[in-house]
Amino acid sequence: MKFVDEAIITVTSGNGGPGCVSFRRERYIEFGGPDGGDGGDGGSVILRVDPGQRTLYEYRRQKLFHAKNGASGLGKQKHGKNGRHTFLDLPPGTMVSNADTLDPIIDLTSEHTEHIIAEGGKGGQGNKRFASATNRTPRFSQPGIPGTEIKLKLELKLLADVGIVGLPNAGKSTLISSISAARPKVADYPFTTLTPTLGMVEPPFGEPFAVADIPGLIEGAHEGIGLGIKFLKHIERTGILIHLIDAGQIDPENPLESFKLINKELAMYSKKLAQKTQIVVLNKTDLTGSQNRVDKFKAAVPNLKVLTISAVTGQGVKSLVKLLASKLQKE
Repeated sequence: MKFVDEAIITVTSGNGGPGCVSFRRERYIEFGGPDGGDGGDGGSVILRVDPGQRTLYEYRRQKLFHAKNGASGLGKQKHGKNGRHTFLDLPPGTMVSNADTLDPIIDLTSEHTEHIIAEGGKGGQGNKRFASATNRTPRFSQPGIPGTEIKLKLELKLLADVGIVGLPNAGKSTLISSISAARPKVADYPFTTLTPTLGMVEPPFGEPFAVADIPGLIEGAHEGIGLGIKFLKHIERTGILIHLIDAGQIDPENPLESFKLINKELAMYSKKLAQKTQIVVLNKTDLTGSQNRVDKFKAAVPNLKVLTISAVTGQGVKSLVKLLASKLQKE
């Protein structure tokens, strides 16, 4: 599943600096002649793919980007300073198009790619350039060429960073609504969620990240049973998995039953899914009698770190968000 993040920005490259009209003026030197230098080139606006970026969050807050103008030429044939370029760091997968015509310009998919989106104007030539046998004292120079302004539409088709998986009614929709602005339908029956829900989470540190609430899986999902393969495909495109388990439904006699069932379905569908980073979270720990079931589960997997939360009351949710942010930064 892809999370579409959009932003409209305007970029302007720098103007070229004007050339200089100047004549050499030194004692004891006759006919010094023209010595005006050229203007500097304007800076360009350059798009740069940064694999460390995951959202277009910053480009929703800042809309205008300018490169620096080139400096004017000077006497003694001194070239004006070139304007500084402006680099815009974008996440991989950003589609760039003309916001006015919607014509596509470039799809930034490869890491560390650079693309000049608005080239700086060329600096004008100084009068030294126009000296000739027939015109030894040119009293004119070129103005710099203006920069380019373009309005861009940035569209990020971002793979969800985190996917929440688990049996129906594990509390996935409640969890995503508690950590993001997403408001999926929540009800007390299986398969409440019929389509994946996406939410953006803003952690206390690091960049915002996208979380996908994947509809409930059941036994045989890899063969298309229940909501089946349709949503296993979505899970395959996420970065980290939250394996959410309803603590109130853990069988004390067989505490790992649902945990093994979901992992079996993931592995049967794709080895890639079985190898994904997985955070095991026991939900609904606010329910009466859940503590004994939680203890039974933890005892059955002594070498596995297990988080306990209540998506309804918020207990443990902040710690989960911090852990996710930390793991995403490392990956």
